[in-house]
Amino acid sequence: MPPVPDQASQPITYASAGVDTAAGDRAVELMKEAVAATMTPAVVGGVGGFAGLVDASALRDYTRPLLATSTDGVGTKVAIAQALDIHDTIGQDLVGMVVDDIVVVGARPLLMTDYIACGRVVPERIADIVRGVATACAAIGTPLLGGETAEHPGLMGPEDYDIAGAATGVVEADRMLGAQRVRPGDVLVALGSSGLHSNGYSLVRRVVEAAGWELERHVEEFGRTLGEELLEPTCLYTRVCLAMLETLSSPAAPGPLHALSHITGGGLAANLARVLPAGLVAGVDRASWQVPPVFSTIRELGQVPWEDAEATLNLGVGMVAVVDPSGADGVLRIAEGSGIPAWVLGEVREDDGRARGRLVAGTKGVDGGAVDIHGDYRSE
Repeated sequence: MPPVPDQASQPITYASAGVDTAAGDRAVELMKEAVAATMTPAVVGGVGGFAGLVDASALRDYTRPLLATSTDGVGTKVAIAQALDIHDTIGQDLVGMVVDDIVVVGARPLLMTDYIACGRVVPERIADIVRGVATACAAIGTPLLGGETAEHPGLMGPEDYDIAGAATGVVEADRMLGAQRVRPGDVLVALGSSGLHSNGYSLVRRVVEAAGWELERHVEEFGRTLGEELLEPTCLYTRVCLAMLETLSSPAAPGPLHALSHITGGGLAANLARVLPAGLVAGVDRASWQVPPVFSTIRELGQVPWEDAEATLNLGVGMVAVVDPSGADGVLRIAEGSGIPAWVLGEVREDDGRARGRLVAGTKGVDGGAVDIHGDYRSE
């Protein structure tokens, strides 16, 4: 047998190694009610099983059901939540980042799961995080079907945590949205963002740090503190996008909505280019909207070049609908009826080799179309 070191004269337990299973159980108890509120009639069983189950019988009514899946996290926005000790909002960011990525292909979400890694389980904090996820899932009618909280002592600091999630949805093959449906003359309709959403926070945090601004600082342009503005949750587009699909299409025809682009990491042009076919260009007019104050403040505070801001932040556009001109008014009406500002951003044209502004193509590994972002943003 190997020699027993002096410091091991006392028994070593899982708890003394830094893992508190009782705290984990307490966190589950605190979050159970919120998670249960997300359950739909299709869910089989309840909270606490090894695997979440959902009845997929409805898929028998599909001719060719395609399953859509996506996974994501919240990024360094978590650092803002940790600094302010406010943990019940980033769950909505997670849901928005994950579920709205599958909605862009026209998929209806079936379920979501989450995963939290932390240095030490603080039951109330973990419950706050999961309650945020559950509240957002309930708002879009998607069950939070499973999750995991993992304690990583020695790998993460006691107050550190990170969160990730995944979702699965389904779409009928002949109703799938995407580049294959986009045509010259299609109209681009922007759906406004609620703020920074959950992208670009490494840039934002560096700007704030360099400027010496405290998160508690009241900013007149925001009408609240800097920290409150930076923690503003991501807008959820799931219901409004599904409403567009259901309202504007019919059983006999897919409808005028051709593609959706979720504006996340990489900014407007890089994400819009992902849903365009080769040979087409989406012309985006910067003058079509007013960049919200949070973006202007960050850009000016850090002297961030416009090109870098455009390639990092959403600048006020959270989702773009690419729609046949016959459906543009319907998209605008549905968005605004849901309380989401919307406006015409530009249109799709054939690529004639001429650009009016900054041309963006070949992003995110997609060999497709291009985005020509031109003009000047409105001055305040």
